[in-house]
Amino acid sequence: MTGKKLSLPPLARNLSARLLLLTIAFVMLAEVLIYAPSVGRYRLVYLEERLAAAHLAILTLDATPDQMVGKGLERELLEHVRAYSVGLTRPGAGKLMLMVTAPGPVDASFDLRESSFFGLIGDAFVTLMQDRGRVLRVVGVSPKDGATLVEVVLDEAPLRAGMLSYSERILALSLGISLFTAALVYLSLHLLMVRPMRRITHSMARFRADPEDPTRIIKPSARSDEIGIAQRELAEMQLGLRDALQQRARLAALGAGVTRISHDLGNILATARLVSDRLSDSEDPEVRRVTPTLLGAIDRAVNLCAQTLNFTREGAPKVERSRFDLGELVSEVGASVPEQLSGEAEWRNLVEARFEISADREQLYRVLSNLGRNAIQAGASRLEIDARREDGRVVIELSDDGPGLSPRARARLFEPFAGSSRAGGTGLGLAIARELMRAHGGDIRLERSTSEGTCFRLDLPE
Repeated sequence: MTGKKLSLPPLARNLSARLLLLTIAFVMLAEVLIYAPSVGRYRLVYLEERLAAAHLAILTLDATPDQMVGKGLERELLEHVRAYSVGLTRPGAGKLMLMVTAPGPVDASFDLRESSFFGLIGDAFVTLMQDRGRVLRVVGVSPKDGATLVEVVLDEAPLRAGMLSYSERILALSLGISLFTAALVYLSLHLLMVRPMRRITHSMARFRADPEDPTRIIKPSARSDEIGIAQRELAEMQLGLRDALQQRARLAALGAGVTRISHDLGNILATARLVSDRLSDSEDPEVRRVTPTLLGAIDRAVNLCAQTLNFTREGAPKVERSRFDLGELVSEVGASVPEQLSGEAEWRNLVEARFEISADREQLYRVLSNLGRNAIQAGASRLEIDARREDGRVVIELSDDGPGLSPRARARLFEPFAGSSRAGGTGLGLAIARELMRAHGGDIRLERSTSEGTCFRLDLPE
């Protein structure tokens, strides 16, 4: 057996590369899900730090008698806070302010007391997508004093710059984690799955090239997982297939050998038959007594040769379906089989009237004829044929009152040259019957066989 060389997919399309890319993608997705709330948290912490710094800066006003400071100190304090103005409100007290220059129009206002999880994430991404410096008004409770309300007006640009720097660090960290995790996953899956699967694939390709070579059968590993089970099952399948191919090769060789000698053997048997016919006219009583036995032996030899030739030459049967009445076919078989065997047997046709089926009429005739002939030759005196429809299938049962099959015959019933239950039988009848039934998409099986009789069940598609 020959086959083209196995071609594995390139690196960009093989299983390992796909696993690597999927692992990186999934880790990056996880990092994005982590990044979104973390960048929102970064923005919140930044604004709270500005509120805390503003609270500390404005406390300097409490140290002066008139709660006023010079312009230079006020500017220095606001630069420390990085804000245009700072306001502080205490319960039961007035509002303290620090402001040097007017900040201009406020673009957006945020009250940290009303912030939510998804709101913080949304505000953070809005800040990241800004391409112009906005002026923000931020109001919140002072981290230094829960009863104090602080308000600051500041530029958004420093906040955005810090968030971008934070995002770059997160991205670099995410890429590092993704690549490291992907590499570990890749190596693990490559060792645990990809390499064993390639070994299995390679073994299948080598076995296909030469199934009869025992060295090409995969050697299973000691793994107890699914890969190990697959390796052991593949080894069992390859062993079974090799044995089946060897058996088929032997049968093919047998058929070729019989074909080559059939002509000479036919001439020898024809000569022996002519001589035997003359012996039947002999006046010697002893010769006339043994002549029928000799003629029977010659006839059996001719029949064995003919059946063997037909079995090896026919090949796969071709099914030519037609619609016909099964009852009429059963009657034809019942009228011809006992006559062919020069014996008497009661043939009971129990198939109901106008029971039409779709099958190859000649092949089904051959199957029923083989079964009937085997039953009568085994000693049956009564045969019954019945049929019914069951779950969309046609079931035909052939029962007899013969002595039943031996355990040895039942064990190898459908094997060519091995399943005969009588002396002188070839064992081909049932093998051919099963082949014809399976060509129809059906099957034949032994339903029961006891000392009271044998029953075969034939199954056909509707």
